[in-house]
Amino acid sequence: MRLSSAVSALASVLVAAPLAACGGDALDPGAGDDPGTGSLTLLVDAALEATPVVTNAASADGFRTRFHVAVRKDDAPVTAGEVVVTSNGGAVSLTYDAGEARWRGEQAGYHEVYVLSVTSGDDFVDGVRVDGPAPHHFTSPAAGATVDATAPLVVRWARGEAAAVARFETEALDELEVADSGTFTVPLGGLRSKPDEPEQERIRLDRFARVTPAGAVAGSSVRVEVRNELTLVVAATGL
Repeated sequence: MRLSSAVSALASVLVAAPLAACGGDALDPGAGDDPGTGSLTLLVDAALEATPVVTNAASADGFRTRFHVAVRKDDAPVTAGEVVVTSNGGAVSLTYDAGEARWRGEQAGYHEVYVLSVTSGDDFVDGVRVDGPAPHHFTSPAAGATVDATAPLVVRWARGEAAAVARFETEALDELEVADSGTFTVPLGGLRSKPDEPEQERIRLDRFARVTPAGAVAGSSVRVEVRNELTLVVAATGL
């Protein structure tokens, strides 16, 4: 009999530990990605999303990570079985949400490296590891700062290694894919403003890592995302 997903996930990462990129545990940042194994019968779409619980969180414990995993077989939702996400924060068994048609759960903090395992009868996807982006925080402007909408706004952030994908947005600017260079200039018109009074605006940056599971149906994906955001005051333009 095959091990449960939780035990299987832990076993797979322990076996892989010697292969970790930095020589540490396979759940430590820098361990690298692993596409895992599987029965080639399940379509898995997993989003593991870290969002700040404090303004402009600058450390891992300033985040909460939510897990959303859609599993399908033969174009029908998989509603029974076990879906487990494992990190240095422990193993989380997800619960199926019929309204969302997804398996859901959450974990305090952001641990960067996550392993996903899914079991439903004889169907499985096991040991898919994503080494996610290091957390980032904004260094300029400061949270709550008053900014000028009549000039481009330079936004800067601190992060570790660059993420494969980064997306930036404001309330007035639709999400844009940007280089994870640590700086982005918001163009004129990219901040919400009023001519006669200050206006609140929110800037947001999402950074992603993604792995295609080797043992799942084509089109499957496991994504780890870390988001940070802050609120600004946009001065009246007088225009």
